Amino acid sequence: MRAIILVGGLGTRLQSVVPDLPKPMAPIRGKPFLAYLVDYLKLQGITSILFPVHHLREKIQDYFQDSYAGLSIDYVVETEPLGTGGAIVNALAYLPAHTAPVFVLNGDTFVKLNYRAMYAQAEKQQAPFTMALRLVQECSRYGKAIVENDRIIGFREKGGGGPGLINSGIYLIRPQVFSSFTLPKQFSIEHDFLFPYAAALRPLAFITQDYFIDIGIPEDYARAQAELCIEVGEVSEK
Repeated sequence: MRAIILVGGLGTRLQSVVPDLPKPMAPIRGKPFLAYLVDYLKLQGITSILFPVHHLREKIQDYFQDSYAGLSIDYVVETEPLGTGGAIVNALAYLPAHTAPVFVLNGDTFVKLNYRAMYAQAEKQQAPFTMALRLVQECSRYGKAIVENDRIIGFREKGGGGPGLINSGIYLIRPQVFSSFTLPKQFSIEHDFLFPYAAALRPLAFITQDYFIDIGIPEDYARAQAELCIEVGEVSEK
């Protein structure tokens, strides 16, 4: 299985804490957050990773090189910010033709997801686009996914309270899926693709309640220092 990890963002909200590193490389007890994520992906059966890189890309390339812990590592250098959607489409273009479905996830977010189960469910249903959705008890901070018969048919914007299913930021994509849509070079995978085209695309929903953390803001980055090693069962580096 192959994964694309989005690591090209500027990470402006965390720059006060880690000004000289890309956000995914922020240290958690001496080890980059991104390394925890990659190590977990290996345990889940991922064998190859592609990084679309932009901001401070040498920090990522120097650490992971062209192989890491037995994984094949490749890079796509973005000469300009492309947004999450543009970065995905650009990265998919570098993969061989007829590539099997590819996981896509954010480099600043960790979800203790069963990737093998998600892949198996998508393959069983031959889904061109699968999304991991998290069940939360209060979704007022998030956009809520509307699901019917395991298919996502739309989204509600932030504001509605109560329990619901939200986007975890993990996708399993057949590379050909974007060819049916006219999209700009720079676009957001959520706001410019999933939100307007959900009814036509009908992504498969893979629902999880697993551990989740996003280090996008200093408060959550501080929380990761206490939680992440415990969740992945590692002893902190000295």
